[in-house]
Amino acid sequence: MEQLLEVKNLVTTFKTKHGTVKAVNDVSFSLVPGEICAIVGESGSGKSVTSMSILRLIAQNGTIAGGEILFEGEDLLKKTEKQMRAIRGKDISMIFQDPMSCLNPVFTIGYQLEEVLKLHNKSMKKAERRARIVEMLRLVGMSNAEERLKQYPHELSGGMRQRIMIAMSLLLNPKLLIADEPTTALDVTIQAQIMDLITDLSKRLNTAVILITHDLGVVAGAAQKVIVMYAGEIVESAPVRELYYHPKHPYTLGLLKALPRLDMEQYSLQPMPGSTPDLLLEHEECPFFERCEQAMECCRKKPPFFQIAENHIARCWRYHPDFLAYQNQTEQEENSHA
Repeated sequence: MEQLLEVKNLVTTFKTKHGTVKAVNDVSFSLVPGEICAIVGESGSGKSVTSMSILRLIAQNGTIAGGEILFEGEDLLKKTEKQMRAIRGKDISMIFQDPMSCLNPVFTIGYQLEEVLKLHNKSMKKAERRARIVEMLRLVGMSNAEERLKQYPHELSGGMRQRIMIAMSLLLNPKLLIADEPTTALDVTIQAQIMDLITDLSKRLNTAVILITHDLGVVAGAAQKVIVMYAGEIVESAPVRELYYHPKHPYTLGLLKALPRLDMEQYSLQPMPGSTPDLLLEHEECPFFERCEQAMECCRKKPPFFQIAENHIARCWRYHPDFLAYQNQTEQEENSHA
């Protein structure tokens, strides 16, 4: 299937009073239409900056210093700002994590949804716009859709506001939807509903989705592919079941150990010691070196990606062919002496 989005060797930096921070460092991945790809990692790992770089919405002190962002074969980094404004919302849309701060408190829901259609489809008549808005609100599970148009954001619950944001982002049938922590401010039952809604709409509309989250538990039933980021770099990428059942990078293992388990009677969460490295400094070693319980001397040099299985890669020296051969030989010798 033809690729919808290809991010190649993306580098995004920010100038600060202390120096230049490499927030995203040599990140590459791709999506096909209808695919849901989750990008996971702790705060500061570069997830949101990656998504904002795709839309070219980074802060003024930020620079996309390298790489390509190909959308339907065209490099978004070569587009003018006017061309990008036409793409944002229409072809690539975004759901932000706090719907209350994204919706204007002084305008009704109907007014704000209609503005999106006015901006990108000037030939659409008022009756057509209203019909489209009501249709989309019903599609995202809003009851009394026509009545909601007259309401203001403060009159709706958190889950309802998030549904409004999803409806707004899908009004123009975008080909790619970026959902940045879409369930963070919601309680657990509403989280599940929102994730089910995003999954269902992706299937119905054949919309590709980039799901940004720090919670591996949220993506288990939604994504087809998971990318794990740490300190601005991708450390592992795999199909979702492969990642959960056969995680390889020590950081991915650490994230999974920090998740509650329902399949075990007694299970204690295991937090990862230490903190992320200082991104102001250039690091020759593996970025996870200082926190890794499996670190070796060779980890003082940053590893490349190693192929684990089909569509499964990890950036860890333990999967170097020579190391695997040494491990197998050691195991065979131990078994022969037993």
